[in-house]
Order: sequence, then C-alpha cells, then structure tokens
Amino acid sequence: MSDAVKLESILCQNGEEPDYTSVTGQVAFAKRLNVVRKILDGLRRQGEWSAIKTSIGAVRRVASNRYSKINQAVDTEERREHGSGRNSGPLLSGTAYCLSSCCMIMLNKVVLSSYSFNAGISLMFYQNLISTLIVGILGFFGAVTVEKLNWKLVKVWIPVNLIFIGMLVSGMYSLKYINIAMVTILKNVTNILTAIGELYIFGKRQNQKVWTAMFVMIISAVFGGITDLSFDATGYAWQSVNCILTASYSLTLRHVMDRAKQFTKSGSLNEVSMVLLNNGISIPFAIILIFLFDEWSYIINADVVKMPMFWVAATASGLLGLAISFTSMWFLKQTGPTTYSLVGSLNKIPISIAGLLVFKVPLGIPNLFSILFGLLAGVLFARAKMS
Repeated sequence: MSDAVKLESILCQNGEEPDYTSVTGQVAFAKRLNVVRKILDGLRRQGEWSAIKTSIGAVRRVASNRYSKINQAVDTEERREHGSGRNSGPLLSGTAYCLSSCCMIMLNKVVLSSYSFNAGISLMFYQNLISTLIVGILGFFGAVTVEKLNWKLVKVWIPVNLIFIGMLVSGMYSLKYINIAMVTILKNVTNILTAIGELYIFGKRQNQKVWTAMFVMIISAVFGGITDLSFDATGYAWQSVNCILTASYSLTLRHVMDRAKQFTKSGSLNEVSMVLLNNGISIPFAIILIFLFDEWSYIINADVVKMPMFWVAATASGLLGLAISFTSMWFLKQTGPTTYSLVGSLNKIPISIAGLLVFKVPLGIPNLFSILFGLLAGVLFARAKMS
C-alpha cells in the first residue's frame, strides 16, 4: 500500500466523525493526526513530492466530504427546529398587521361618525398620548430598545413631525365625512404624488407598468367621486390635503432619518424610537392646536365624552394605533418591502367591504364598480412596483 493510500485510509478510519467534545474522541483524533504527520515527514525526507501532492489531495477530499456531511446534518437540524417558526412567522405577523389596520380604521370611523365627535385633534392627542406612555413604560423596563432623546435630535425631527400631525388630523376629518371605501380609493392618489415627488426630487424613474397602474388609479378616483351617492365636498377637501401630506411625509422621512442618526448615541434609529419621536413630539403641538381651534370648550360641553363606551372605543383606537406600528415592523422584518406593499394594497379590500356593510353606505352600481376598479388598481400598482 502506498503512503498516500495509507494516509487516506487513516483519515477515513471507521467512516465516522470522532466525538470532539469527549476526551476519548480528542485522544483518537490526536493519534490520527500524529500518524499523518509522520507519513508526511517521511515523504518529505525521501523527496517524494508527487506522493506528497497526492496525499494532500487525499486530505482535501476527506475534509471536503466531512464538511459536506456536517453541513447537511446542521441544515437538517435547523429545519427540524426552526422550520415551523419560519413558515408561521410571516403568516402570523401579516394577519396581525391586517387585523389591527382594519380595526383601527373602523374604530376611528365609529368615534368620529357614529358618536358625532367633532374634535379630531383631541382624538389624535389622546391616541398619541397612549402610544407615548406605553412605549415609554416598555423602554423603562427594558422590554424594547429606545434611543435617548436630546434637543438636537428633537429639533431635526420637528419638521417631519408637523407633517405627521397634519397627516393624522386630515385623515381623521376625511374619515368623518367620507365612507371608508371611498377613503381607501382616494388614498391611491398618495402613491401618484409620491412617485412624482421621487421623480423630480430624487430622479427616481418608474417603469411603464407603474405609470399604467397610476393612470388606472386616477380614473377610479375621479369616477368614484362622480358616482359617490354620499359625496361631501368638505370630506374630499380633507382627503386631498391628507394625500399631499402623506406623500410629503414619505418623501421627507428618509432624509430626516439619515440626519437624525447623526445626533443619536448609538448612531442608528430603530422603529420603536421613531414611534416615540412621532407620538411624543406631537403632544405639545396637539395641545396648542386644541386651544387654537377651541376644541377644549367643545370637549368640556359635549355629552359624548360622558359616555363610557365612547372612551372604550377611543382608548381601543389608541391601542390599535400602537399595534399597527409594532405589527407593521414585525411583518416587514419577517418578509420584505415588496410583500409588505402588496399586502397593504390587498388589505384595502376587506376594509372597504367591511365599511360598506357595517355603516350601511348608500351605494349604486356605478360607484360599486369604481370602488372595485380602484382596489384592483392598488393591487396592480403593488405588483408593478415588485417587477
């Protein structure tokens, strides 16, 4: 038997991997290693370089085979232990995100319309206060990681926070005057404004499929307004403002995030910290607006604030607002931006149907067609962005 063949037989002895964690396994491996060294030394002294090369090739083959076997074993074990979690993670997070989003819109509609509550700024203040307190408490006990706030960080964040406040308030007032189905359709205009803003501000061009989907959105929004049996000019005006502010928020958020990271201690800014920034900074501005628009006197004299069920609905909407923030982050982490965008578009369908059925919206065939057409346009837009 040649030295090279002998070397390979020693390495492959018993056809099994030694147990390196045990003392016996370590001794056996050390003995094999000493034998290999002696063979290689003998070959080197005899000048048999070809045999050495052959031996090295044998070592590499054995090592490669063992490495493959170990990897296969590890992969099998990981699939056995974590396979079910990976499969269920996106489903659970996506379901939680869709449910919290649907319930949030429905509850806001109940509070503003069914209870005839005419103080959207005050409702926003209450919801943001709940979110701020919960995130602050979780951060205090170490359940979540929250960046410590400082004046420089707050000052950088104030401009985007003002847009955030306007976006929330205009969204609430539009929901008060317009049915949920039409609100979801008109929100498609935000995608168009955002795409135009990306083109002129960042020079980001969209493909032909995206522009086609946006053209379909425009047609559905115009046709939906014309055929809306419960048309309200005030509500449509609020929704137009909401679309402009929502697009502005998405366009400026990335720039502000990059600047804000420079003033954080960790050099980064996670989503929980952004939730705290948005909701916490909005509280003093909301108080100013409440007094400026005289909502305070309305709240003191309104009979609706004396109803326990009103406060249950308002508190639940605040908790759901926080739930949307966390479930959207969870879902985005489990999947990705494209899947998140597509599910967000598909989520409009059950929201619209639920809004039509629960609030018994007067509906004609043309308006129903425009709503379905708009929902389809949203799905097409998400699919086009994925391509």
